[in-house]
Amino acid sequence: MQIKNKEWVLEEVKMRKVEFIRLWFTDILGFLKSFAITVEGLEAALEEGVGFDGSSIEGFARIEESDMIAMPDPSTFSLMPSSSNQLGVMAKMFCDILKPDGNPYAEDPRYVLKKNLKRASDIGYTFYVGPELEYFYFQSSQVPPQGLDKGGYFDLTPRDVASDFRRETVLTLKNMNIEVECSHHEVAPSQHEIDLKYTDALNMADNTMTARLMIKEIALKNNLYATFMPKPLFGENGSGMHIHQSLFKDKANVFFDSQDEWHLSKIAKRYIAGLLRHASEFTLITNQWVNSYKRLVPGYEAPTYLSWALKNRSDLIRVPLYKPDKETATRVELRSPDPACNPYLSFAVTLSAGLEGIEKEYDIVEPVKTNVYKMSGEERKKKGIGQLPENLWQAIKVAEESVWLKETLGEPLFFKLIENKRIEWENYRSRVTSYELEQYLPIL
Repeated sequence: MQIKNKEWVLEEVKMRKVEFIRLWFTDILGFLKSFAITVEGLEAALEEGVGFDGSSIEGFARIEESDMIAMPDPSTFSLMPSSSNQLGVMAKMFCDILKPDGNPYAEDPRYVLKKNLKRASDIGYTFYVGPELEYFYFQSSQVPPQGLDKGGYFDLTPRDVASDFRRETVLTLKNMNIEVECSHHEVAPSQHEIDLKYTDALNMADNTMTARLMIKEIALKNNLYATFMPKPLFGENGSGMHIHQSLFKDKANVFFDSQDEWHLSKIAKRYIAGLLRHASEFTLITNQWVNSYKRLVPGYEAPTYLSWALKNRSDLIRVPLYKPDKETATRVELRSPDPACNPYLSFAVTLSAGLEGIEKEYDIVEPVKTNVYKMSGEERKKKGIGQLPENLWQAIKVAEESVWLKETLGEPLFFKLIENKRIEWENYRSRVTSYELEQYLPIL
């Protein structure tokens, strides 16, 4: 495998006649930030990084300590797709954010993920993830949204008119060295899914950010609008980002145990127990928007209860059935996250929760074998099945009481995120909605 270091990048840029390089990083909410440098400034950027003002980036430095350095990661180099009106060949690299003294910036989401990955690697584990990105194609960003089709799950043309756009996206990602497992039409009208092939969590977080941008850019190129809004349509399924995850030691999947009735090792069971125990605390990260909780309601294939199962897709955690000679595919699927999350922070908190379960030897409950939504409240209580936060305010209140989450994210980022989400909730809470006007104005 080719090692992508500084020397390789400089040679590749020369051979490919690259003229501009986009440097990418994310704010705490997972919005991609970018600025471009010319090829003449690349060597210096790879050696020293590029300075920028961090005071205008959400969750970054205060104005009195605004100097930041974006340090390109050569391993993330790839060419950008060209367009008909593009001047010059363009490439991109993700950056780590540093303080002026060269130390990592604690509020950089990429650093938070790397910090938690080190915790895993220190005990011999590599964390692999594979997200399923669901999204909608609409005719524009205008309200109310207008869909493209009435297709359903796995539908093909002519009802699935966006299949060509998905195909173009998949090919574009492939050219950027991002492997796609599969793509298809999802359950709701105009809803689609692209599943990224599993890899280590840091690369996958970068790949997720790239994929979201490419999906949107290709839609715009075709005079459409792609959105990762969790619940854009009332009465239809929302968009999730199910995260398939596993731990490897060397080349062995430590979640697999051939002697267990579920083919799950003790490590896997404790990992699941960690996810279940801390899910309510990390929901603010995996489901960070007011709209996220319009998806997390019964009846639309999105989980609301803290349960796990081997088959049922309504539970928070699903363990896909073991197939003979497929030990490496043993994994845990977390079904609550949505595609509008920050993937760096979401992967960090899910890993941290699982490691808590392993290190502190949490006990796992029995898997749910019946539909948890058909149980009475008393039945769920007897089985110890709790519930996810029902709205953003509940998620904030649970998160801000969590010592574990504060340690996972680091105090500076933790408090800035809580502050940001409190402002969002207050803005939403005080807003008069169209529902209220339609329901109450004619009668009150």
